[in-house]
Amino acid sequence: MRCFGSFIRLWPLVAALLPTALPTTAQTKLPEGLTRVASVEGITEYQLKNGLRVLLFPDNSKPTTTVNITYLVGSRHEGYGETGMAHLLEHMAFKGSAKHKNIPQELTEHGARPNGTTWYDRTNYFETFSATDENLNWALDLEADRMVNSFIDAKDLSTEFSVVRNEFEMGENSPSRVLMERVLSSAYLWHNYGKSTIGSKEDIERVPINNLKAFYQKYYQPDNAVLVVAGKMDEAKTLALVDKYFSPIPKPTRQLPQAYTTEPTQDGERSVTLRRVGDAQSVAVAYHTPAGAHPDYASLDVLMDVLTNEPSGRLYKALIDTKKAAYTYGWTPALHDPGFAFFYTEVRKEQSLDSARTAMLRTLDMASTKAPTAEEVDRAKTKLLTGIELLFKNTDRVGLDLSEWIAAGDWRLVFLYRDNIRKVKPADVQRVANAYLKPSNRTVGTFIPEQKPDRADIPETPNVLALVKDYKGEKAVAAGEAFDASPANIEARTKRGEEGKGTKYAVLPKSTRGNSVNVQLTLRYGDEKSLANKPGLASLTASMLERGTKTRSYQQIRDELDKLKARAYVYGGSQSAGVVVEASKENLPAVMKIVTDYLKNPTFPEAEFNKLKQERLVSLESQKQEPDAIAFNTSQRVLNPYPKGHPLYVMTFDEEIEALKATTVNDVRQFYKDFYGADNATVAVVGATDEAAVQKLVKTDLGKWKANNSYTRIVRNYQDIKAGKQSVQASDKANAVYVAGFNLPMRDDDPDYPALVLGNYLFGGGFLNSRLATRVRQKEGISYGIGSQVSADSRDKLASYMVYAIYNPENNERLEKAIQEEFATMSKTGFSAEEIKAAKSGWLQSRSVSRAQDDALAGRLNSYLDLNRTLAWDADFEKKVAALTPEQVNAAVKKYLDYNKLVFVEAGDFEKAKKTLAEKKAKEPAYRSAPPAKP
Repeated sequence: MRCFGSFIRLWPLVAALLPTALPTTAQTKLPEGLTRVASVEGITEYQLKNGLRVLLFPDNSKPTTTVNITYLVGSRHEGYGETGMAHLLEHMAFKGSAKHKNIPQELTEHGARPNGTTWYDRTNYFETFSATDENLNWALDLEADRMVNSFIDAKDLSTEFSVVRNEFEMGENSPSRVLMERVLSSAYLWHNYGKSTIGSKEDIERVPINNLKAFYQKYYQPDNAVLVVAGKMDEAKTLALVDKYFSPIPKPTRQLPQAYTTEPTQDGERSVTLRRVGDAQSVAVAYHTPAGAHPDYASLDVLMDVLTNEPSGRLYKALIDTKKAAYTYGWTPALHDPGFAFFYTEVRKEQSLDSARTAMLRTLDMASTKAPTAEEVDRAKTKLLTGIELLFKNTDRVGLDLSEWIAAGDWRLVFLYRDNIRKVKPADVQRVANAYLKPSNRTVGTFIPEQKPDRADIPETPNVLALVKDYKGEKAVAAGEAFDASPANIEARTKRGEEGKGTKYAVLPKSTRGNSVNVQLTLRYGDEKSLANKPGLASLTASMLERGTKTRSYQQIRDELDKLKARAYVYGGSQSAGVVVEASKENLPAVMKIVTDYLKNPTFPEAEFNKLKQERLVSLESQKQEPDAIAFNTSQRVLNPYPKGHPLYVMTFDEEIEALKATTVNDVRQFYKDFYGADNATVAVVGATDEAAVQKLVKTDLGKWKANNSYTRIVRNYQDIKAGKQSVQASDKANAVYVAGFNLPMRDDDPDYPALVLGNYLFGGGFLNSRLATRVRQKEGISYGIGSQVSADSRDKLASYMVYAIYNPENNERLEKAIQEEFATMSKTGFSAEEIKAAKSGWLQSRSVSRAQDDALAGRLNSYLDLNRTLAWDADFEKKVAALTPEQVNAAVKKYLDYNKLVFVEAGDFEKAKKTLAEKKAKEPAYRSAPPAKP
């Protein structure tokens, strides 16, 4: 479960509106009491008599369905003493309801990808699952039941509030996130957008159960909710099920309160200073802006990209190109009420914070006087429109992202936003910059008095119903086929081949929504000897590929991909580099020409190398004192003790920083010259294409590209690491991180591996209902996130097992005790036949959901080319899991999952926790074993 308050690009916007009903079409006979309201580009809205709005977005191109319900309640609706209540309630809604008493267990059994999220204007719950009648019945019944019958009990609150507090503390570990909260709380005097969704720790801890229950009963009602069903479905059956489960819920008689707090016009610059432990400096600036439904919002979003785009944005050029800062970004969320534009810059400790702040403010101030060019505006519009187009090709994403537009006032706002983006002109961008990017309208780190304040008046939210009433939209995106994601069907349709010297390909042609295609391409290079003593070079070289070729600059590559409505990113590992591509069928050849151009003809511009180097340095320096980074890095160093200089050696953060500082652009160029080629390349393509097109690509662009050095895979050997414990002090961090693990001499074809996988799924892999999550999170409320995982290599006899948790360092002993006791219980009593049966169902369905994702499927086919495997291996493995007996599962976990073999690493502020616990103990009353003597 998440609360949105991090730096994720969102389109959030809200209010429950009752749109004018449209006549039902003759072809569709609706259940009694269900009215058809509107239909735009494949999405149709209906409404029940009790006020529930229902959106159907059918897409039979892949065998999954998403059910998403949005309640028009978020932190904006909270009153005094209620901060964090909407988010706390989101957690409580997973505790069970009258008909669904163990929701985490049900989610796991149905193999769903679920979650719940809370933000300023809304709360939503969703499940993505295999598209079966049984699963859809279950999901709709679940959401209908927990709408009005959730258990909001004191016994659950007593543990869950500490889980939410743990999530609050997790956010407190991030200086950048805390700085954003401080800036916004200073920018807003009265409106709740100045308060983070996670709320006040004190409110979370003290909220009375009756207050929380009343909040639930007020807002969790059909007239305050919008249900979205997206994906594979029979529309008539789905509407009948919606009617069956939701119509019996009566429309409430209560009237929802109307919010009337309005933020006054800001009358001068405000400042805030944050002082916390960390290595990277930062500057943040916020401006008040109109609501997401306002026509100016589209122009503001274009302005945001003109200023922050990498690498052409004005802030990027003023800060990154000049080496005044290492990282910068900005965003302007589309909110229900007048919102904000937020800019952020990160500065290394060796750099001048004052110089960066001055350059940042000067660039922002100049936005109102220096008109944007047509090129800047067109680039921004192309990028934003590409994002929307790609969104509507994935119904899973649409079903969830609609929550943000629903919260802004109406789901159709997404189409108005798109249309408004298309209309934006340079003059519009300059106008909004002049209207809102005023010094008197911003919150930053300094205060400047003025004799004649120039203030910004923020317009009111427009009438959303009037904006969308007669909107018709465009033609819906072409739907794809109803695809069977079983291993047998995938294998029957997959074509494989080889070109040149070892360049293998796999192609799975299928009709997809919007004719989308997913490509994964991997190059493999070098051996243990040739890659020795080259720390970080493999990753740096891969990241530099797209930053310029003989015929294209970094900016031109980005612009061309945006114009082709495609995404492509490069990644690098110790012995491989690869590219992941998402494009349309008609644009794929042009996209792959760009990709193969930067793979084969990179120039490694020194200026771009220096910028990448700064980005990497500031990232490493930021991680040095973060508990999660410390714990995982330390654990990997202990469990994989390769000698220094070995290609698989795990460096400390300081070693990485020093190695990076010493690396030159010529080192990267030489690494590319020595190792890059397609001798051992693999390419997998899934989507609207055919074998001939892929074969031509491989043969023409990759088949004759040879590397100067041969490739020999580095063998990873099993190492039996002695059990032990390391505790790393991370000062001034509210959250601690626990990582424990060990190595196993096992491959993924080991006879015991299926039983071990299912055993781990039961112990720490399921959604909230695993043994670890049930004990540590659900019952005791110690950790927001806890789990375990097991993975085995396909070629080397080496597997790894890991348990991880985040927690308050004051709960260190409680956490360790609980985990140890759960290991002991598992070893002693194992799992019941009922538990194992339910786990098999959930695990197998989750595998099907994973194969239904085209990008994930392309990744699997790509890796299987290297392993000389087919999906028949998956079918066989799943058959083995399905056939497991309780005796086999319990024997495997008892044999392999030994608590006494774990290597523990804990990172957190344990010194402060020890002091706090001592202070609490000193305040406790001193009880005597016997009553006082009589005088």
